[in-house]
Amino acid sequence: FDPLLIESKTAATVVLMLSSPEEEVLAKACDALYKFASKGDENKVTLLGLGAVEHLYKLISHEDPIVRRNAIMVLGIMAFNHDVKKLLRELDVTNSLISQLVPEEDVVIHEFATLCLAHMAVEYTTKVQIFEQGGLEPLIRLLGSPDPDVKKNSVECIYLLVQDFQSRAAVRALNIIPPLLELLKSEYPVIQLLALKTLEVISKDRETRIILQENKGLDCLLKILETNEFSDLHVEALAVLGNCLEDVHTLQLIQQTGGLKKLLSFVGVSTVPDIQKNAAKAITKTAYDCENRKILNEEEVEKCLINLLEIDNDGVKVAASQAISAMCENLASKRAFGLQGIPQLVQLLSSDNEEVKEAAVTALANLTAASPTNASAVAEAEGIEPLVNILNAQRDGAIANAATVLTNLAMQEPFRINIQSRGIMSALAQPLRSTNSQVQSKAAFAVAAFGCDADARTELRNAGGLGPLVELLHSKNEEVRRNVCWAVMVCASDELTAFELCRLGALDILEEINLSTGRKNNFSEAALEKLLDNNLSQKYSQMGYLSSSNIITDGFYDCGQIKPGVKFLSLEELSMQELTDRRAIIFINAKPREEACSTNILYSFVDFGLFIIKRKDVPYLSPKIMYIVFYVRKGKGKKEEETMKEVIQNIDKAQDEINLENAHWLPPPDFILLDYINDASKTILPLTTTREQVVALAQFVADKMGGPIERDKLHDFSWELHISEIEFELKCNIVPVGKVKKGTFYHRALLFKVIADRIGIGCSLVRGEYNRAWNEVKLVDDSPQGIAGLLLPPQEYIVDLMFEPGFLIKQRSAEADQYKHI
Repeated sequence: FDPLLIESKTAATVVLMLSSPEEEVLAKACDALYKFASKGDENKVTLLGLGAVEHLYKLISHEDPIVRRNAIMVLGIMAFNHDVKKLLRELDVTNSLISQLVPEEDVVIHEFATLCLAHMAVEYTTKVQIFEQGGLEPLIRLLGSPDPDVKKNSVECIYLLVQDFQSRAAVRALNIIPPLLELLKSEYPVIQLLALKTLEVISKDRETRIILQENKGLDCLLKILETNEFSDLHVEALAVLGNCLEDVHTLQLIQQTGGLKKLLSFVGVSTVPDIQKNAAKAITKTAYDCENRKILNEEEVEKCLINLLEIDNDGVKVAASQAISAMCENLASKRAFGLQGIPQLVQLLSSDNEEVKEAAVTALANLTAASPTNASAVAEAEGIEPLVNILNAQRDGAIANAATVLTNLAMQEPFRINIQSRGIMSALAQPLRSTNSQVQSKAAFAVAAFGCDADARTELRNAGGLGPLVELLHSKNEEVRRNVCWAVMVCASDELTAFELCRLGALDILEEINLSTGRKNNFSEAALEKLLDNNLSQKYSQMGYLSSSNIITDGFYDCGQIKPGVKFLSLEELSMQELTDRRAIIFINAKPREEACSTNILYSFVDFGLFIIKRKDVPYLSPKIMYIVFYVRKGKGKKEEETMKEVIQNIDKAQDEINLENAHWLPPPDFILLDYINDASKTILPLTTTREQVVALAQFVADKMGGPIERDKLHDFSWELHISEIEFELKCNIVPVGKVKKGTFYHRALLFKVIADRIGIGCSLVRGEYNRAWNEVKLVDDSPQGIAGLLLPPQEYIVDLMFEPGFLIKQRSAEADQYKHI
């Protein structure tokens, strides 16, 4: 057939020609498509739609080298398009492209095959394919190609591949360092830049850094930094050098050759923010090793970093602050930064950039850790107010570290008072609600630091901070749980806060924590004990023991041993229960008469013989209602029924004026107990020895509660009937201890403890089984001189209040066991 010359102006026709069996037609068609695709991305999309990619894929393995070359050229330039890359991945073109990288192949094929691979290596799946199909070795070999485009495409492809750790290990084994260092000498900046970027990635591995050093790579990097013509490469060169400086040996070597001093000097005079930022990052990496920190300190790196804080670039400020944080592990550096760097860091706390703020406060947290001097410097630089403000910042890291700095400052009382005056506890309420465990932990730790002050505890309570604090006791994070337990322990130092913590469920949660061997800690046990120490009624009910330091005050009540898991009811809740045959609740309320008359109502009904009105809609009687009832009682000539009717009418009328939501039940005072305490103060306190006082008090208590009881007639001592009569008289299960005239072990032991606490005799209260309870006292032996003239320690005694009142039984004796269990 005679030759036919075809001219076409449509891409579709040329694509059809890709199916021709004639090599010349194929070559010309590919050449035409290359020119067409080179004109723009729209043309690439057009060819993709015409099915050109599938034809070209077949042609890159064609026998004819020209066809093969032209087809690869088209694919190389089309692979820039995302959709083309996607189709090439589906066709698994990488294996065919790698096969074209053999040394004997045409340099143009090398150029466009590597170009196509570089475009495709952006995707992770293609990286894996190239690695698994052995593409790294030919790519590294092509770094020595005489063609600069081949070098550029190959090193770019390798740079993308080594982002994956498997490829980093593989290129090291393939001895990539020498050809990369050779590329640094290239006359083309883009090749030098890609070589440096590749070195920066692979030098993250220590083994590669060793090889780099053996090949005098450090000298190459320092030479680049010293050459002004290579200023566009300085940022990347610093990044590589930063990785290398992580090794102590390398850092020492650079220091010995004067390279480290040159490096720091170079950073000091540079005005390029990226260079300054990379230098600071390099210092940060290097400072993670303690030996490196010593070397950096010897070269006075602190001055360099402090200067960087002054640079008007947020990225540089962040990097410098992070480097300062790392260097703080070195005590000499910490002192140096404290003298000069703290004022600059404090200024950064007010930055509009949240990242700058976080980096600065993190540096201050490290600087003030175990450093009172640096803490003082922060306060002197007026850092307290911005630190408190940062507790409401946007970034969790900033909040956590601000809490840390404030906690560090709180170790010094003047600063703690200053911080507290700025509303620190109110500011901490929100961080306690954070979902970030680090913020939770540091906020709780701060609460523990500031909670030692009563005003601070009140502020936290009023700010609603106790609720979230208690909730954090449920945390699964060990550090959070430990710090929260510590905070609860500190906050439980006063009765009001302890009561609120108990109301919020802290006691129950702490009991649950302490039952778990995996979750409990020293602070959880201490927190529980502290809470109970400020809630002695519950402590005695749950633990059955009050120590000599647990002073019983008004409001205490003994409702017996409570079973695990059963809710402990308040005295007010118990007062609302109907009269039952269960154990009476014995309570203590020895308020002075004038105080009781002004605050208590129920007393007037009992002592003046008035009616106790049981009304579900009247939870308590106000002073106004009491006055009306008392006034009616004094009226003459009225029958009892009329009086009662008028009382109820007046109560209903006055009740409208009472805010029931704010009403609180108040227990009646116990004037009999008050008289007991006054009598004991007059008769027992003047006695000269504690032993005499204990004996006299025991006899006093026994006399008030039925006198001595013979052991064999204990069962005839009908104290239960007596207590029932009191309950019936009061129409209530709550019995004032002074009302008890026939008391058994636990009544007497309680009264003994109450009076002893009031007159200053140290004693404990212990609950036993079967209505047993006893008091333990510590007394020095009658003959004070012990062996070799030394004083003997005090002995523990149980005080007999039942059989021989005043008899002291040695704690560890058969008599003591008999007293407890008979």
